[in-house]
Amino acid sequence: MSQHNNIFPNFTSIKNEDRALIKKQIPMCIWMTGLSGSGKTTIANEIEKKLFLDGMHTFIIDGDNLRSGLCKDLGFSESDRDENIRRAAELAKSLVDAGLVVIVSLISPLQKHRSIARNIFMNYKFIEVFIDSPLEICEKRDIKGLYKKARLGEIKDFTGIDSPFEPPIDSDIHIKTSELDLAECLNLILEKIYL
Repeated sequence: MSQHNNIFPNFTSIKNEDRALIKKQIPMCIWMTGLSGSGKTTIANEIEKKLFLDGMHTFIIDGDNLRSGLCKDLGFSESDRDENIRRAAELAKSLVDAGLVVIVSLISPLQKHRSIARNIFMNYKFIEVFIDSPLEICEKRDIKGLYKKARLGEIKDFTGIDSPFEPPIDSDIHIKTSELDLAECLNLILEKIYL
């Protein structure tokens, strides 16, 4: 008999709609996917600043921060990446349940990862944003030195080098950071948020 048969979710007196109403906003998840160095973190920070100035309650879940805490026990095998995405999506959903606008900035390299996340948010607004930048540009922007280490074999299973990245085929927004400036990138996302 599975231990899960002995788990009974707790439903609180305050409904998710009430939490959203008191914050005067539509809770949602903005899920940013793309290669390391594509601009996810920069764009996520700028989006949060703009929403904050508009009086919105927000939170960013960043891949590096996640792997420094909640997911520090995970490696980069396929099963560990699956679990990393699942945890990130469940954490984001809890924050959306609390009425927040959550911005997730994760490589989420495979289509199945993004499907896992989207399915967790079936009852909420979910915006998948593909931050698209060619690998050679990401490598030039490599302020962390990760691509160099991956090319030298010092990092294994690095997305884009020896681990695949499947470009999204059904993202809600496709942003080519090599063709647009930061303001144009932000406007594409903000238009979708305020719909």
